[in-house]
Amino acid sequence: MIGTYAAVLAVCAASLALGQAAVALCGVRQWSWLSPAVGLALLCAICWGTVRLPGDGVISAVAVLVLTVGTVLFLRGRTEGVGTALRTGAPVALLALAAASLPFVAEGHFGILGTSFNPDMSQHLLATDHLAHGAGSPLLHQGYPLGPHSIVVALSKGLGVNLVQGFTGLTIAAAILASLTALTAFANLPSLRRTAGALAVGLTYMVASYYAQGSFKETIQALYVLAFALSLREATRNESWRNLPLRFIPAAVIAAGSVYTYSFPGLIWLVGTAAIWLLAELTLKGVGSSASGGMRGAENGPSLARPQAPLIPPPAAWRSVLLAVLLFVVLVAPEIGRMIDFHSFETFDPNGPGLGNLFGQVSPFEALGIWPSGDFRLAPGDGAVPAFGYHLGAAFALALLAYGAVRCIRRRETAILSGFAAACLAYAAARVGGTPYTAAKAIEIAAPLCALVIVLPLLDRPADAGERRFSGGAIAGLAALVYLAAAAVCSLLAFANAPVGPPSYSPALTGFRPLIAADSTLVLASPQLLAEQHGAPYISWELRGGRVCIKSADEAGHALLPGVRFVVTQGGLKQQPYSGLRVLKVAPPYVLWETVDPVRGSSPCPLIAVRQARQGPRSH
Repeated sequence: MIGTYAAVLAVCAASLALGQAAVALCGVRQWSWLSPAVGLALLCAICWGTVRLPGDGVISAVAVLVLTVGTVLFLRGRTEGVGTALRTGAPVALLALAAASLPFVAEGHFGILGTSFNPDMSQHLLATDHLAHGAGSPLLHQGYPLGPHSIVVALSKGLGVNLVQGFTGLTIAAAILASLTALTAFANLPSLRRTAGALAVGLTYMVASYYAQGSFKETIQALYVLAFALSLREATRNESWRNLPLRFIPAAVIAAGSVYTYSFPGLIWLVGTAAIWLLAELTLKGVGSSASGGMRGAENGPSLARPQAPLIPPPAAWRSVLLAVLLFVVLVAPEIGRMIDFHSFETFDPNGPGLGNLFGQVSPFEALGIWPSGDFRLAPGDGAVPAFGYHLGAAFALALLAYGAVRCIRRRETAILSGFAAACLAYAAARVGGTPYTAAKAIEIAAPLCALVIVLPLLDRPADAGERRFSGGAIAGLAALVYLAAAAVCSLLAFANAPVGPPSYSPALTGFRPLIAADSTLVLASPQLLAEQHGAPYISWELRGGRVCIKSADEAGHALLPGVRFVVTQGGLKQQPYSGLRVLKVAPPYVLWETVDPVRGSSPCPLIAVRQARQGPRSH
C-alpha cells in the first residue's frame, strides 16, 4: 500500500508542478486546472526521452526529481491563486482517490488491476521489465508507445517500488488528474456543484470500467482528449489567456503526450477536435462580431455569463497556432519513426477477430454514464439489474445529452462541442471500419466529453433571461441530482467489481514459454494466489500457447497427471513435488521441472490459446 500511494503522490506532484510551470511560461499567472494534464504529458515525454540512457531509468528518476523541484522554485511568486486551488482541488483529489481505491478495499490487497478481466497488463509488465533492464521487447520493436511505461520505470528507480506498484500508482494518479482537469470547466461554480461535476466527468462509468481492467493507456488518453478540448476553450474564453501569443502551447503539449501514450491513433481525436473547433470559430465570427461585444472573463477562469464572440484576430491568432504546431512537431520528432512502425500493429487489423477480451460490440450508450453493471462487457439484463433498468437509464441520459448539447450551442461552447463531435466521429469510424475492440476504446475515450456536455449545463447558472426560460429551473436541478446520483452508483459499481491480481510480477513464467512450447504443463501455485489473487487467469495468460493445468500446491496429489511433461513450482528447490523429475530451469521465484518418464495417456490439461486467454471469464 505504501509503495502504491507513494507512486500516486509522486505522479500527481510532478504532473501538477511541471504542468503549472508550462502554463506559467506561456504567460498565465493564475493557477490553471489544465496543469494536471499538461504535466502528465510532459512527464511522459521526459521519461521516455531519458529512460533508454545509461542507468536503465535512473536518469529518468533524477531528471523528474530535478525538474519538479526546479519548477516548484520557479513558480514561487509567479503563480496566483495557489491557496484557492488547494482548497478547490483537495476534496476532488481525495474523493477520486477514495473511489480509485475501492478495488483494493473490496479485494483486501493491492496488486495487478484487471486480472481475469483483461490480461494485457502481462505484456505491459514484461515490456516495462525489459525497459528497466535496458533490454528490447516485442512492444518496443513494434513501435508501441511506451511513455507511461517509462514513467513506471522512473518510479521504480526513484522510489524503489516494484513494477506492479508503479503501474497501479500511475493508474490511480490518472483518475485523480482527470477529475482535477475537469475542474477547468467548473471553475466558477459553488463548491459542492464544482466537486460533483468534476468527479462525474473525470470518473464517468466507462473510465471507471477501463480503470477496473487495468487499461491505463485508455484512461490517460481519455484525459488528454478532455484536456485538449478544455485547453482550446481556455485559449478563447478565459480573459487571462485570450491575448497571449503562446495560449495554444498547452494544447500542443497535451497532443505530444497523447502521441507518447497512444501513438498516432491518439491524434485522431485531437486533430478532429481542432479542425471542427476552427471551422466553428470561423463560421461564428461574423455572427459573434455583431453580438454584445463578447463576454467578460473572471480573473480566475472563464466566465460563462454571456456568449462570446470568437476572438481570434488574424494574423496574431495564426502565429499562435503555428507556434503551437511547431512545438508539437519538435516534441514528437523522435517518435515519428516508431509511429510509422506502429501502423502495422495487430490491433488495427479489421480482418482479425477483433474482440480482445470482449464478448461482442459494446453499446455506445455506456458513454452516457448510467449503466448499472460491474462489467461493462455484459449485455443489458445479463447482470443483476433487468434490461429495463439499462434502457431507462440510457434514455434518461440521452435526453439530458440532447438538452445539454442545445444549451452548449446557445452558449457557443465550441471547444467542448467540437471535442464531443470528434469523439462521435471517431466512434463511428471505429464501428464501421474497425473492430469491436477498437470501437469500445472509442466509447471510453468519448465518455468524459459526453459527461461534460450533460453535466455542465445542468450545474451552471443560466446566462441570460432567454436561457433561464429554456433551462427549466427546478426541473433541471432535479434532473442534475438524479443523474449525478445514478452515474456515481454506476461508476462505484465498476470500481468495486475490479479484480485485483498478484501484488508483484516476475517475467519468469513468460520466460518458460519457449521451453514448454505446446507440451502439457502442470503449475502448482500457492492457495493464496489462486483463491485471493485471481491466480488462475494470470498464470494462464503468462503460459499461453500450450496445454496448462493449474492446481493448488496443497492439493497436488501423489501421482503426476497423465501426459504432463513439465511441472512449475514456486518457492525454490526445497521440495521436489513428484518423483521422476529433474530441474530444467530455475528463475526465482519459480522452478521448471521436466519429467524423466512421463505418465502415459492423454493430457487433461486444456489448451490455453491466445484468443482464449484474452477473452477471460464470462461471468458477472
